[in-house]
Amino acid sequence: MFGIVRPCTHRLSEGLKAEWMAHLCGLCLALRADHGQFARIVTNYDGLIVSVLTEAQTGPVPAGRRTAGPCPLRAMRTAPVAVGEGAKLAAAVSLVLASAKVRDHVADRDGLLAHRPVAAAARRVAAGWDRAGARSGAALGFDTAVLLDAVDRQGGIEALAVTGTPLLVVTEPTETATAAAFAHTAVLAGRPGNAAPLAEAGRLFGRLAHLLDAVEDQRADAEAGAWNPLTATGTPLAEARRLCDDAVRGVRLALADAEFGDGKLVHVLLVHELRRAVDRAFATDSCGHRGAYGPPPGNPYAPGNPYAPGGPHAPGGPAEPPPEPPRPPRDRRGLIAGCLVWAGLACTCQMCCGTYDGPWSRERRQGLCNGMDCSDCCDGCDCCSNCCDGCGCCDCDCGCDC
Repeated sequence: MFGIVRPCTHRLSEGLKAEWMAHLCGLCLALRADHGQFARIVTNYDGLIVSVLTEAQTGPVPAGRRTAGPCPLRAMRTAPVAVGEGAKLAAAVSLVLASAKVRDHVADRDGLLAHRPVAAAARRVAAGWDRAGARSGAALGFDTAVLLDAVDRQGGIEALAVTGTPLLVVTEPTETATAAAFAHTAVLAGRPGNAAPLAEAGRLFGRLAHLLDAVEDQRADAEAGAWNPLTATGTPLAEARRLCDDAVRGVRLALADAEFGDGKLVHVLLVHELRRAVDRAFATDSCGHRGAYGPPPGNPYAPGNPYAPGGPHAPGGPAEPPPEPPRPPRDRRGLIAGCLVWAGLACTCQMCCGTYDGPWSRERRQGLCNGMDCSDCCDGCDCCSNCCDGCGCCDCDCGCDC
């Protein structure tokens, strides 16, 4: 899974959570149906936005859902999943996106891709995904050549980038590709008037995807000696943050110019979650699920922060909690028994979406998605902060007036 829009399920109402999962599973199953099991590994969070946009413009219709069979990633439960042209377009775009990502890792000689035989195999896989995406796109009237052209031009632009090169020159191919994909959802939905504003939203979304990836990878790229747009162009983080903030505002304004049959999920993903993605990349978010005593990330001197100097929970302050008592030792499982328990937990999805005892240590643990990007959520009665700002995009049952 990759992508910049990764909503925490604690922030979504039950209805929006079901819609989100329907599009995610619909993308995965569309990839399997048209391109085989292996293609399902390119399922990604950003690609499914294409499916969400298509359905948001047409509004929900009974033919847009089908009941899928049990799946290990849903704890062997059935579920309604999105079907139709939106899911197929999302699959085509996801294949080309994944191809570009593989080519980028090959160019950077990341990990095993530093070895020529592995890199050659990865290039063949990427080329196959390009062809598969082109076939699927053509069936929907979408020419993926604009996406492939963007992938091809990206390398040449990066090779010419030097200190002082405008950062937006480097992000242009990504912007062009995502603008085309977003605009084509208006064609599939029969709303040609939405093509221009959605193209603008897509262009800015592509800019954000490129910039946030660069911000998150800058330190690792420097350690590995890999190319990074911020480092290559000499762009400071403050300027990158300004560009990201401007893009988030631009996406919101562009969406306001489009007409939707039901735009709640689109608004949540492309307005609120994009803002949180920026905060996450620049390490300025906070989370209500990170524990009772740990100080939240972000500015420790911000007004109202109880962990700031002089605050009730500041080190040495009057309300500093006592250290937790040591946990009693628990019997560990053996290697083979632990492996069997691990397999059972993985197949029932408890390691992703629930709580479970560690397969070897027997320690009680939270599933991976329980701690996933929970910034600004479920923190007392402030569960709707920075979310329900009068837009009506989500339900609130916490008793607060939003």
